[in-house]
Amino acid sequence: ELHYRLLLYYENCRSMSKPTDSELAILQILWDKGEASVKEVHEELNAGRPDEKAYTTTLKILQIMKDKGLVEREAQGRKHIYRPSSQKKETQKQLIQDLLLSAFKGSTSALVMQALGSSDTSEEELEEIKSLIEKMQKTRK
Repeated sequence: ELHYRLLLYYENCRSMSKPTDSELAILQILWDKGEASVKEVHEELNAGRPDEKAYTTTLKILQIMKDKGLVEREAQGRKHIYRPSSQKKETQKQLIQDLLLSAFKGSTSALVMQALGSSDTSEEELEEIKSLIEKMQKTRK
């Protein structure tokens, strides 16, 4: 059953494009801003970095992201405005689902235990997690 679910999931995701780390950094900026020009993305990416990336690198990554369907582009005169093609939560859900199935064999509890065990979880975060679990339990009854 689990192997069938994994196979089915990967078949369905074959057409979906998983963002690279650099693409995720750009998506974070676009999710925060809603939309941005190449210059705005470039400046935000390089803010506080000692190893500044070239403007052409940012432009090329955005062009690749457009080809992959991760962003949409609109021409405004000579300037191109980029916006994310999907909501942040949708992309996070896709990435977590991929991680869950590929690294944890579909075990949500193993994923959560690893996440909680590998970082300093604040009391506030623990309360938020408890609240979410209680809410999920109520909706399943």
